[in-house]
Amino acid sequence: MSQPSHWPLPQDGIRFVTPGFLLDALRSSPLARDCYPSAMGYYPEAHGHSMSRERHDDNLLIFCIDGEGIIEAHEKTRRVQSGDLLIIPANTPHFYEASREDPWTIYWCHFAGDQAEHYVNLIIGASEQLLVPATQRLKLVRDFQSLLSVRETGYRELPFIHAANLLKQLLSYIALQNRSTQHNTATGFNLREIEDNMRANLDKPLTLDELAESCNLSKYHFSTKYKEATGYSPIKHFLHMKIEAACQLLDTTDLRISAVSTAVGYDDPLYFSRLFRKVTGLSPKDYRASHKK
Repeated sequence: MSQPSHWPLPQDGIRFVTPGFLLDALRSSPLARDCYPSAMGYYPEAHGHSMSRERHDDNLLIFCIDGEGIIEAHEKTRRVQSGDLLIIPANTPHFYEASREDPWTIYWCHFAGDQAEHYVNLIIGASEQLLVPATQRLKLVRDFQSLLSVRETGYRELPFIHAANLLKQLLSYIALQNRSTQHNTATGFNLREIEDNMRANLDKPLTLDELAESCNLSKYHFSTKYKEATGYSPIKHFLHMKIEAACQLLDTTDLRISAVSTAVGYDDPLYFSRLFRKVTGLSPKDYRASHKK
């Protein structure tokens, strides 16, 4: 395992290294061996923090929440700023350090496992682009804080298995957000805004013409870009959003099925019921009954 830096911790700093016997337990656990944290921490205003590694046998995720620093890898020097996620794959020689003028505040996690490489590839692919812009920064801070809470569990195995699964959730979330950001940047097609518009109009029968017009695109180009981004046609995805909303209403309210139908934009309850069955495999009545057993 790659050792973290020996940067002198301030009182509010955190550096935790998973003990060897727990690493052995995680490596042998079918619930954790694919990807697990080997060390993690929090360095506030890390004056003088730097690290150089020629050999690096696990992966490293750094989340810069304030200040800045640099990363040197693949014969390139990159600036790391507040809001950046830095991911360094295993076996990547590197050097990084905090800025002298405005040192970074970072959360970090070393991780390994049978499938850890695949989680890294899910985020950055085969590219040498190690920096990923963070979205939903508050959520990421909370996720890191949840991960760090494992250090106060008395070295019990089960909380570390839970931490491994929190880590996998964190990595897959970063990959999902990065994919959306990359697509928006490359195509000028803001999927989040389009889906927000759809969700705001679930009670209306939005047409393909109306959706395409909101993006100043032809129906053909809008449909092509949307399917590239989601794997679904826009109208099919809009239908799925409506059925999701209908399921929520059936689960949490006593509204009549005709009222649920109207709430998601269908004046004809029979037509709504046919669509609902086509998507879920159940009629609205049977769905509600099955979830109240």
